[in-house]
Amino acid sequence: MSPSFLSHAQPYFAARSWRRGLLHTLTENRRCLGRRYASNASESTPAPTPRTVFSGIQPTGIPHLGNFLGALLNWVNIQRNAQPGDKLIFSIVGWHALTLPQDPKALSEARKEMLAVLLAIGLSPERSIIFHQDDNPNHTELAWILNCLTPMGKLRRMTTWKSRLATSRNARDESEVDESLLNVGLFTYPVLQAADILAYKATHVPVGEDQQQHLELCRDLADSFNRTFKGKTTLFPLPQQVFTPSRRILSLRDPSSKMSKSSPDIQSRIVLTDTAAQIKTKIRAAVTDPIVGVTYDPETRPGAANLLTILAAFTDESPHDVAARYHDKGHGRLKADVTEAVEEMMRGPRAEFERLKGEVSYLATVARSGAEKARELSEVTLREVRTRVGLA
Repeated sequence: MSPSFLSHAQPYFAARSWRRGLLHTLTENRRCLGRRYASNASESTPAPTPRTVFSGIQPTGIPHLGNFLGALLNWVNIQRNAQPGDKLIFSIVGWHALTLPQDPKALSEARKEMLAVLLAIGLSPERSIIFHQDDNPNHTELAWILNCLTPMGKLRRMTTWKSRLATSRNARDESEVDESLLNVGLFTYPVLQAADILAYKATHVPVGEDQQQHLELCRDLADSFNRTFKGKTTLFPLPQQVFTPSRRILSLRDPSSKMSKSSPDIQSRIVLTDTAAQIKTKIRAAVTDPIVGVTYDPETRPGAANLLTILAAFTDESPHDVAARYHDKGHGRLKADVTEAVEEMMRGPRAEFERLKGEVSYLATVARSGAEKARELSEVTLREVRTRVGLA
């Protein structure tokens, strides 16, 4: 491996100093992950059992602040806290993106940009397997086999497909969605998600609460396969959910809904590529309320509560603790401090992303290497699967 390749692979966070607030956040995240993910073993206890961690993200636009605080920084923390024997697998899930209409040229570009994002925030191809899901056909092969084990009733009980369809149609309520618009891919994508996980015999999956139902389906399918196609050993482990420490970030323009890349109002979200001026403008225009003083009350003051939640994400405090410091201050001061904190955090990854996205050959090398490692791991699983179902 060439020195130039290694130089690009150095994690961003290891090479930059961060403001105290963000360091507090990372410390708290490590503390939480230490309880839920990393071993609590001391020198006198046995070494923890190696784990295989899998998670994925769709290439559907530049990540926003909610993605950044809710998932991506936690991936970096998982990498930082991993034991030497742990396998870390992070995928850009292009096949999942196809469940909703996509512009082919835009999707192709988004795939490259998402890879650059993952490297810019600190994931290292030297420690983690980072690859495009669509570069590994083992995912779809396993998905088809699992489809043949999945009862229709289980998929009908999935709730996220309808919410995704509602979001794509800009519907205010899921009841407004016409189910005749549902395509088969969107209906069955939880099975493909299960295949993504099981292809690597993943033991731990860091996902949000909105994906818990899908992980339960994955566990059910793993158990069903193990019982239907028995062997000398159990083939699939039942993956555990890693509850990552994150806060739900809401739209700046409509704090009754989550911050979303698909919202038609670009002022509703802060994305990684926003300049300092754009961040300032968006936060200054964030919806609050006319009540004097600042309190944390998500029910009656959701706009202010959202800003407090964002600011709290940079410290080891709760939003209530942050609110206590602003009880006699106005929303203007709160917005100014949120702006400063967000820009301080985004500045480094933004610059690194801008640098990396132009290095096309390097990104291609990372993607190719990651895909080779992913195929090598998953092929072992698929050979066992084919043998057990009678296709070998």
